[in-house]
Amino acid sequence: MSDMRFTIIGIALIFVGFIILIVFGHNYQAATIESNEFGTCYEYSNDKEPVEIDCSLKILDQALFFALIIGFVGAGIIALVKGVKGNWDSKVKPEDMVGPGRRENDSSEDSDD
Repeated sequence: MSDMRFTIIGIALIFVGFIILIVFGHNYQAATIESNEFGTCYEYSNDKEPVEIDCSLKILDQALFFALIIGFVGAGIIALVKGVKGNWDSKVKPEDMVGPGRRENDSSEDSDD
């Protein structure tokens, strides 16, 4: 893969991680507060009464969610570093080089003879 692709993939992964955190993060922030302050945790829904659940399961769900977010952002950072540390300038083939140091008329003069 080219290094520019790694840079784009890294930016996309970090963006996806933050979007998931923003959209779904509010569901996972109350577990620690409920368990520390009250000792009991509840599962809330719109159509029925809150149901008491085990706090350790709710905290485990919260930890898995944040591990997923850290995975996306971490993979994005790794891809960005790989893209930035790329060496696309030094891997140009000699026949693809252009500029003042490259003579393009050499091959055309040889083919005329």
